[in-house]
Order: sequence, then structure tokens, then C-alpha cells
Amino acid sequence: MAERERRARIDQPRESTRRRFALPSAFSEESFGVLSEKFARFMGTPGFLIGMTIFIAAWIAFNTLTPWAFDPYAFLFLTLMLSLQASYAAPLILLAQNRQADRDRVALEQDRSRDERNLADTEFLTREVAALRIALRDMATRDFVRSELRDLLDEMEERGLAVTVAGADDGADDGERPDPT
Repeated sequence: MAERERRARIDQPRESTRRRFALPSAFSEESFGVLSEKFARFMGTPGFLIGMTIFIAAWIAFNTLTPWAFDPYAFLFLTLMLSLQASYAAPLILLAQNRQADRDRVALEQDRSRDERNLADTEFLTREVAALRIALRDMATRDFVRSELRDLLDEMEERGLAVTVAGADDGADDGERPDPT
């Protein structure tokens, strides 16, 4: 009853979102696009071309060699059928190409964004490696510290200061024994 009242009222505008003719779900844009792609792929196969050649040859042979010719006017019906087939094939092929172009565009955008992320990551890692190299230049290595300590030890011996050698702790990390001089 409420549905009837809603339809019967003329003082309110109709809803613009409602369709007058709704396609069945089997004929949605996506399913039609998939069907057109399958059709375009099929038309590009050798099987289709060979089948079409056999069909046309059989049509011509039947209409020229048999007395039951149903296309007597210089193959007018054959031309009409081929034109009809081409008039349906061309838009379907174009639709399939448009869908492929859309997929290619999306893939290109994804590739571009992935490449930008990779470039940003590479630049970040390059900066980090450069910072580590700079930090390592300022860092004292074990050999540098040893040479400085030996220089200090030599300087202390030249001044005549007494040098006491600690027992097992010096050089225990790498197996070297301290020089007792």
C-alpha cells in the first residue's frame, strides 16, 4: 500500500537514481568487457582465420558449383554477412583495446610508484652509507690506538719514567705478550 502511494503521488519528483531499464547481471559492463576481450582474442587466432577461409571457400563453391545457389547476385549475401561480422567485430575489438590500455595505464602507475619508492630507498641507503663512512674516518681503530700507546710508552721511556707492565691483562685479547722493555 505504501508503495502505491509513493508511485501515485505527483507532487514529488521522481528519483533520478532509478533506472527505467535494468540489464540483467549477466550483461554488466565488466562481463561484457570480458566477453569482448575473449572475442577479440579469438578473432586473432589462426583457427579463426582458417575457419573463416574454409567457410568463405565453401560458400563460394556451393553457390557456383551447385544448382541450389542461394546467393546468385555476385555473392551479395556473402558480402552482407562479412560486412555485418566486421561491423560487430570492430567495436568489440576497440573495447578490448581500451580495456587493455586501462590495465596498462594502471600497471604503469604502479611501476612508477614502485620505482619512486625504490629510488627513495636507494637514496636513503646511500646517505646512510656515506654517514657511516664519515663516522668511521673519525673513529679510532685498534691499530691506531696501539700505535699511539706505543708512542706514549716510548716517550715515557725517553724521559726516564718508570714503566710497569701489567701482567696478563695487556694483549690478552689477541694473544700478544707485552714488550717488557
